[in-house]
Amino acid sequence: MSVYISAELRRQVRAAFRDCCAYYKTAEHLTVAIFEIEHIVPRALAGPTELGNLCLACPTCNRYKSDRIVGVPAGESVGTPLFHPHRDDWKQHFAWSNDCTQLIGLTKTGELTIELLRMNRSQLIRVRRIWVAMDEHPPKA
Repeated sequence: MSVYISAELRRQVRAAFRDCCAYYKTAEHLTVAIFEIEHIVPRALAGPTELGNLCLACPTCNRYKSDRIVGVPAGESVGTPLFHPHRDDWKQHFAWSNDCTQLIGLTKTGELTIELLRMNRSQLIRVRRIWVAMDEHPPKA
């Protein structure tokens, strides 16, 4: 069930994330998708509908993240938090590969977020090559 998010709150979220996916920073205008307002801490886990808990996400990141806020990396028994777009510094958790087509996790949180949200899917890598050639990637934000 979706929750009502006012037009003003939607505008604030879009402005806060500069119309880019909060997870891999690509601008919505480069994609064929309409980005979504996502609850970082899901409503299923009592996450509030307020600016500090909302971000802009591409539909694929939003779907793969689902209602998770932690995950357990392969071979480990302790959970690792996923990247939180408001609290965490993106540059501390992620970097771009030399050719700017793949995200590299710099921390366990970064690695796990990339894995669970499938942020290096083959389709994204292919389209990122095109964006690099167009000088639209990597994101400047």
